[in-house]
Amino acid sequence: MTVVDRGSDAERYEVVSGGFNMHLFAAAAIRPAHKVLDVGCGYGGTTRLAAVRAPDGHVVGNDIAEPLLAHAKAAAQAQGLRNITFEEGDAQTHPFPAGGFDVAISRFGVMFFADPVAAFANLGRALRPRGRLVFTTIGPPETNDLPTIVSAVAPAAGVVHSLSDPDRVREVLGDAGFVNVQIRAVETAIELGASAEEAGDFIARWGAFGDPDARAALTEAARPYEREGAVRLRSTAWLVTGVRL
Repeated sequence: MTVVDRGSDAERYEVVSGGFNMHLFAAAAIRPAHKVLDVGCGYGGTTRLAAVRAPDGHVVGNDIAEPLLAHAKAAAQAQGLRNITFEEGDAQTHPFPAGGFDVAISRFGVMFFADPVAAFANLGRALRPRGRLVFTTIGPPETNDLPTIVSAVAPAAGVVHSLSDPDRVREVLGDAGFVNVQIRAVETAIELGASAEEAGDFIARWGAFGDPDARAALTEAARPYEREGAVRLRSTAWLVTGVRL
């Protein structure tokens, strides 16, 4: 049985996704008294950032993975944040309080719904009238280097790109009852170490590829991105905003 170091795993997730925080929170425009829902919160990094921005409000972090939520709770307690609650559940069907939130945010947590229209409709019911939905979803495959490297040892998971087509996003959100849907491209760089070997090790640990052959394959796949003393990958996303009627 492999024992996962949740602290290190949380740090790796921030390396991969944290570069989009500034875009997400600028668009969310969280106010001090806002009630915020963080969908697919994982280890709670974005939940804690939201809580700092809403000191007089409250933030609920939702995820289906209890081990991640256990880490998230401990991290929030260690930071002294008292305006956070974490709830385990599938956001597609979870009984959120009707009209209970001013803003719903998600950093790459909404690409995995079995029925995205139903899921976003459920999130819409959780928002107050004119409440706002703000999320990032992965951009086109051709502008994201990390999946290209990972494909050296594992096929690309199609579900990751389920909302990578802006027209599809508009259709889903429209059918779910959202209006004023705005989508724009945002980009960051993921720095995975000083060498291909460090990058291969990082991706192997992040993706739980424990086989030595897999680690070697990831290292070779990362080598073309090794330049000027670092491995830097291009990472793009769609920043999506919408308003509940």
